[in-house]
Amino acid sequence: MARRCSVSGKGVQVGNNVSHANNKTKRRYLPNLQQISLTSDALGDQVRMRITTRAIKTIEKNGGIDAWILGTANSRLPADLKRLKRRIAKRADAKAAAAKAA
Repeated sequence: MARRCSVSGKGVQVGNNVSHANNKTKRRYLPNLQQISLTSDALGDQVRMRITTRAIKTIEKNGGIDAWILGTANSRLPADLKRLKRRIAKRADAKAAAAKAA
C-alpha cells in the first residue's frame, strides 16, 4: 500500500539529517496517515479510508464525507473517490426523489 493520502495527495518527502559536524545522511519524512472509518449519511454505511490527519480535519470542517466529496471537483479526486462520489450522488438523488413523492 502506497504511503499517500487519497484525499490530499500528500506523500513521502525526502531530506537530510544534518549532524553537528555537518554530515548529511538521507532520510524520509512520512505523512501522518491514519486508517479511519467515516460515516456516510447518504449511503448509511461506513467508508474506510487511509488519510492524513489534516485531511480528516478538512473533511470534518466541510460537514462530513458526503458534503466534502460532493463539493470537490472530479478532476481533483482519485478513481476510488470518484466511484464513491457517484454512489453518494446516486443515493442522495434517490432519497430526494422519495422525499418529493411522499
